[in-house]
Amino acid sequence: MNPLQETHLAIGPARFRIALAWKQPLELLKRLYADYPDPDDGFADFTVRLEPDKPWRRFIRPSVHISGDFWLPDAAPLPLEQGLLAAEMGMNLQMALGWRRHLLLHASTVEKDGRALIMTGLSGSGKSTLSAMLGERGWRFMGDEFALLCPDTGQIYAFPRLVSLKNSAIAAMQKELPDDRFGPLLKATPKGDIRHLKPAAEAIANMHEPARPALLLFPRFGYEPAIRKMGQSEIFVRLTQASTNYVALGEAGFRALTEFVDQVPARAIDYQSGAEAEEIINRLWDELAS
Repeated sequence: MNPLQETHLAIGPARFRIALAWKQPLELLKRLYADYPDPDDGFADFTVRLEPDKPWRRFIRPSVHISGDFWLPDAAPLPLEQGLLAAEMGMNLQMALGWRRHLLLHASTVEKDGRALIMTGLSGSGKSTLSAMLGERGWRFMGDEFALLCPDTGQIYAFPRLVSLKNSAIAAMQKELPDDRFGPLLKATPKGDIRHLKPAAEAIANMHEPARPALLLFPRFGYEPAIRKMGQSEIFVRLTQASTNYVALGEAGFRALTEFVDQVPARAIDYQSGAEAEEIINRLWDELAS
């Protein structure tokens, strides 16, 4: 089998070595991450490997198997046309299973005036779409996959990877942004249709600047507009469920999450459109994020 080709990426505090068996997804990855810093010292926190699980799968009905420092042995390979998605999933997997410097929350984050708005919820809640939208309207996009909470300082660190837009969110963002900000349309993936969006230049240039968490939202799309208060016990439990390394961090994770829940105001919100969500978010931001 031919040797794998590599590219290196620095995203926030994390460094990745991505090795691929095919040129096409490698070139696409390089194009969409062209504005990110290129670590030239050869060091990486994680390696992601994208290669066929059988030698003939490189050429005959080529399929991409995701592995690396961490992998899931029963994960199904993806078709080669979804190689970009495989790379993104591979980076997610390494962070979820291997990162220990911060408490990871499965959440989207944007920043304004040094303060962070964190949004978390189930798949389909709209947190990725909202963070992408706000990132084009006066907020700094910090990430749509993980919020990195520092156990020592309580600050949120950015991890601004490509935004994974799904289904109807694709058309909504395409109306606002030029086509060169997007990757190809990936149809019929395990999560539906997906198109990746490159964050704004400001998000990439300032990705090493942390922010103080100021507001936590649990959005829910498709319901009449509403705002609900939540008890701290419910918030704590839902955030432990949204963290991939809470248990691994032990006491440090418990202390960081307890302080976060004690100090950061939180609300659950319902909305039916981006305009409704933006109005609710701006109102809560003015009221609660001090």
